[in-house]
Amino acid sequence: MELDFVKNIQFTKLMKVGGRLKEFNFRKPNSRHEGTFTVDVMDDNGNRIIFRMELINNNWKITGQQLLPNWVVESEPDFNSIIDAEFKLN
Repeated sequence: MELDFVKNIQFTKLMKVGGRLKEFNFRKPNSRHEGTFTVDVMDDNGNRIIFRMELINNNWKITGQQLLPNWVVESEPDFNSIIDAEFKLN
């Protein structure tokens, strides 16, 4: 009997966004470079914002049709850099 292990990627990064320090939680259910990341963060009212990022043309992009705050959308290039840096560590 052979066991296959699937490594999850999960990490948290603090970023200053809109003059405030925000904690972004990244999670990917496997360690392959393709696929999607789930990202969550709290807004100023304590509501959790959850969105997905997918690798498109070698850049991690926010996917889905949901309306996100501007400070999330404007941070997309930073998210791309953070995810790429995490893959270099693994």
